[in-house]
Amino acid sequence: MQTPVITPGASMDDAPAKIRLRNLTKTFTTGDGTVVTALDNVSLDIPTGCFFMIVGPSGCGKTTLLRMLANLETPTSGSLEISAPAAGRPANSMVFQGDSLFPWMTVFENAAYGLTLRKRPKAEIADVVGHYLNRTGMTKFAGAYPHQLSGGMRQRVSIARAFANDPDILLMDEPFSALDEQNKLLLQEELLRIWEETRTTVLFITHSVDEAVTLGDRIMIMTAQPGRAKQIVDVPFERPRKVLELRAQPAYGELVYSIWGQLRDEVQRARTLDEGSVKA
Repeated sequence: MQTPVITPGASMDDAPAKIRLRNLTKTFTTGDGTVVTALDNVSLDIPTGCFFMIVGPSGCGKTTLLRMLANLETPTSGSLEISAPAAGRPANSMVFQGDSLFPWMTVFENAAYGLTLRKRPKAEIADVVGHYLNRTGMTKFAGAYPHQLSGGMRQRVSIARAFANDPDILLMDEPFSALDEQNKLLLQEELLRIWEETRTTVLFITHSVDEAVTLGDRIMIMTAQPGRAKQIVDVPFERPRKVLELRAQPAYGELVYSIWGQLRDEVQRARTLDEGSVKA
């Protein structure tokens, strides 16, 4: 088993970059005129097909970065380059932390939403959506409505919807954070199985070091605000992965411990900044 090593600015693979950030900075101006720097001078290459994890303390700009990649925010300075998707393929799909299903639509209709918007043939929609509902274990609930589902089941539908849309990049903002540990583990297994089929480029935000190591090819550790890239970690474990088997390996625990050692100081610094803001 390869010994996990953390190296600053770990070298990228020979795979072409799907996403390229250079000196990316994002600032906001609050109501009282204070300028807040959410992201500061982030430079990063993410290869095509990489499962890229981002961990960092609250307020470090993780979600802001994801929103810029989704074209929901614009950089203040620096550059953000994303290679163009194949013709007819959407640039990205996003899976949110909270419940994002349409309550008036059935499970099938929610999962088919992206394909329906793109006016794909009904036969194609039935085939593709049927496949991903099957992969997420939701086939028998295809006619159910979101209020009839548990939180874990609703997130399964969100994942099915994202993959069914066949995005060039999949953006995931703490999608499992509200789930209990059992459901989280099951959905991690499902996500890995589906991703093995597609090898879609994924950017996944999490506060969980365990989750980052379980899922990711690479992990970016971010500093407390302003958010900077503190470390890039290459995850050495082979694929395909079984979550419980992976977590039983000593090297897994060593890597989690190493990453937490880098992250702990940033979490403590973020708490100090929050306490200072409250006192002010």
